[in-house]
Formats: sequence, structure tokens, C-alpha cells
Amino acid sequence: MSRFRIRRPPAHGGARGRSRFGVRRILSAALKALALLVAASFVLTLALRWIRPLTTAVTIERRIEALKEGRSYHPARRWVRWDRISPYAALAVIASEDQRFAQHHGFDFDAIQKAIDEHDRGRRLRGASTISQQVAKNLFLWSGRSFVRKGLEAYFTVLIELTWPKRRILEVYLNIVEFGDGVFGVEAASQRYFHKPAARLRADEAALLAAVLPNPIRFRVDRPSAYVQERREWILEQMGQLGGGSYIKRF
Repeated sequence: MSRFRIRRPPAHGGARGRSRFGVRRILSAALKALALLVAASFVLTLALRWIRPLTTAVTIERRIEALKEGRSYHPARRWVRWDRISPYAALAVIASEDQRFAQHHGFDFDAIQKAIDEHDRGRRLRGASTISQQVAKNLFLWSGRSFVRKGLEAYFTVLIELTWPKRRILEVYLNIVEFGDGVFGVEAASQRYFHKPAARLRADEAALLAAVLPNPIRFRVDRPSAYVQERREWILEQMGQLGGGSYIKRF
């Protein structure tokens, strides 16, 4: 008697099963990679609470731009501790950029809504980024307005607000923000434009530095336009309304 062997269907439904198994493997690997990136970004952000950053995304971007244009690029920057920065410098950037800095947790939704309302009334859409968002952008990200970059900005803003105190956010911002073409940080700006350390900045000098922040490449501290001078006076007025130098003692 001849024996017949019954052939069972292949596991997982043949080619279709193998295809589904391959998709699951890819998804699993992607999720593991995403979890690793999230963990690494959290550890990096937490470490920067105490460690000064060696460089920033914006300085790297400026250097790449200079290389593409074939020009030399030698940025001026010098890190200084919080206690070596004039309180007027911190007060000026808050008055200029983010007056609800002490109250919000990274996002000023009132400012965002106000900007949207003004745009709906026909005005140019203005930025409503907080100081925390600007730290996230300058430290970690590239320039642009894509949804991907804005999403990453929001993500890093949340990380920064979760892991850094407000004083550290201000300290890092004042040390990495661009006050002129290739002039990064309040110490480099103070030495370049006023020939003295940032610890000795007066209120009007700090206000002038803050006045160029909307566009430090276009606006000049050493040759302030009528707009920059008008903005400086407005910032000085706002600094007084916030409470002057004593306001910074809360951080």
C-alpha cells in the first residue's frame, strides 16, 4: 500500500503571512528606534540643565551658510554664568520677547490667539514664540516653518520646561541668542558693542540689545535705526512696568 503524506498549508498563510510578519518587524524596529530617540533627547536635555552646550544648531547653520557662500565665519561667543549677567539683560529680553515668561509652561496661548486674531484682521502674522520655544529652536533645530520643525520645537519646549528651572532657561537663552551677525550671547554682545562685561550692562544698553532680537541680522546695535531706537524706548517702559531690576529676583 502506498503512503500518501498530507501536506499542510504553510504557516502564516504563505507569502501573505511572511509579508505581515515583515511589516510587524519593521514597525517594531521603528518603535524601538523612536523610544531610543525619545530617551536620548530626554537625557541630553536633562544634562544641559547643568552642562553648558558646546555649540548650538543656529551657530552650525550659520557656519554652513558661510561655507556655501565661500566666506570666512568666526562667531564671537563667550559663556558666562547667571551671576555674571546684569539683571537688566534678563529683564529686557522678558519685556521684549515674553512678558508672561514667569507664568506660562512653555507656550503663551494668549499671545498665540492674539497673533491669530490680528492676522484675521488683515495684519501680517507675527511670531508668538516664548523664550522657552526660542531656546528649543536655537539649541536643537534648524530654521524654517515646516510642521515637522514646529512639532519638534514643541516637543523640546516641553522637555526644557519639565527639566529646567526658569532661571536656567533664561541663562541659556542669554548665552546663545544672536545679537548680531556672528555675535552670540550677551557677554560677546556687551564686549563688542559697549566694551564691557555683561555684568555691567545698564538698563538702556540691555534694552538696545533686546530691541534687535526680532531680526539681529537686519537690525544693528551699533547703528540703530529709528525703529530700533523706538523699540528700545518701548522696552525700557515695559521693564519699568514689570518692576525693574527687582523683578528678576524671583527667578
